[in-house]
Amino acid sequence: MRITFKLYASLTQHLPTDARHSNQVEIEAPDGATIAQIIEPYGLPEKLVHLVLVNGVYVPPEQRLSFVPEEGDVLAIWPPIAGG
Repeated sequence: MRITFKLYASLTQHLPTDARHSNQVEIEAPDGATIAQIIEPYGLPEKLVHLVLVNGVYVPPEQRLSFVPEEGDVLAIWPPIAGG
């Protein structure tokens, strides 16, 4: 299945070099792959995988091992962000 994979802030360094300026890459994920399986090859530190959205809908940590995106979905991940 083809999905759009987006990483934000400091996580963009885990994307291929040519995709970092746009912070996204189109990927081919195996059918039935969960969010955890899709992001594993990118080497994202688990503590930095904070906010996970599929098509703009939040996926809580307890569902990331079982949630399976569908063809054409957009998977977006943000690290923890502090502000003031």
